[in-house]
Amino acid sequence: MTMRLLDLFITSSIPVAKILLITGIGFYLALDQVNILNHDARKQLNNIVFYVFSPSLVASSLSETITYESMVKMWFMPLNVLLTFIIGSFLGWIVIKITKPPSHLRGIIVGCCAAGNLGNMPLIIIPAICNEKGSPFGDPESCEKYGLGYIALSMAIGAIYIWTYVYNLMRMLANPGGETAINSTSSTMPLISPKVEAGEEQVGTWSKVKQRVCSVAEKINLRTIFAPSTIAALIALAVGLNPLLRKLLVGNTAPLRVIEDSVSLLGDGAIPVLTLIVGGNLLNGLSGSGMNKSVIMGVVVVRYLLLPILGVFIVRGAHYLGLVTSEPLYQFVLLLQYVVPPAMNLGTITQLFGSGESECSVILFWSYALASVSLTVWPTFFMWLVA
Repeated sequence: MTMRLLDLFITSSIPVAKILLITGIGFYLALDQVNILNHDARKQLNNIVFYVFSPSLVASSLSETITYESMVKMWFMPLNVLLTFIIGSFLGWIVIKITKPPSHLRGIIVGCCAAGNLGNMPLIIIPAICNEKGSPFGDPESCEKYGLGYIALSMAIGAIYIWTYVYNLMRMLANPGGETAINSTSSTMPLISPKVEAGEEQVGTWSKVKQRVCSVAEKINLRTIFAPSTIAALIALAVGLNPLLRKLLVGNTAPLRVIEDSVSLLGDGAIPVLTLIVGGNLLNGLSGSGMNKSVIMGVVVVRYLLLPILGVFIVRGAHYLGLVTSEPLYQFVLLLQYVVPPAMNLGTITQLFGSGESECSVILFWSYALASVSLTVWPTFFMWLVA
């Protein structure tokens, strides 16, 4: 048991070590002496990630794995991912009430508590656990095949929620008065509605509720909801669920497979570039972000203690009610969605807003530095639970 725990610790530390190493490279490239990844370079790279790399990653991973049969089997997964976002948002709001951070950090705190890294972390952890001796998930080849399919769907769903729910939530929390948070020089300015919320009148309760709903509707327009990654996910769903389009585009024998291969190649660049940007932003964050330690601690407690505990009750309760199949690997992936560190795309969002990049990088740095412990203890318990 001790050796298995040590092996799992090493396995879970590998993706964390990779992220921290690439973050260190981004940090070095942003130094004044090197000046390769300066502020302008990071902003331009971030736009490429937003419009090209992230949509490609979502489209390639989703189109390869999604079918009508898999959607029927995994119908609970979109709901489970949504629950991680909603519960994380609520816990993040509690962290804000306790720590009382500056207004521009409120959206970042809620975002870090709500959005988990459902992509590169599980993509490395699942195959490693499947190939471990004594794994409770059966044949390593079948385990890895189905496990990566679950992760691909999880990653695509997470991207949709990040660019619809978290993106707008972070913007509104950081700007309760309705003023735009986007840097006026940013090329992403048209994504944000310039309307300013009108002052509330002293009217009846029902009128106030209606007025509040209308003000939120004004803040969230279709252009912010249908971000490039969301559009890519919808296209990938159409391809995956349509047998004719799937035969044309997906697979080694598809006549137009060059399109899918090109999209997949672009998607491979998303995670490394995102991590470099976070490392570059970390330079200013460590030198003078003024980040309160209680904020970092609050995010860590939410992501690595409270969310996993609640996740156990939700997934096991869903299984008890017959909403989730008895397949151990599927349940394990559902549980893993509650224990991953914050999503790297949060760095992209803060860069688009032109505010809070340094503070977000500091939170991400410490979250990933402590992730190896969480990604060892909880997966070990999860495997025992589902087996």
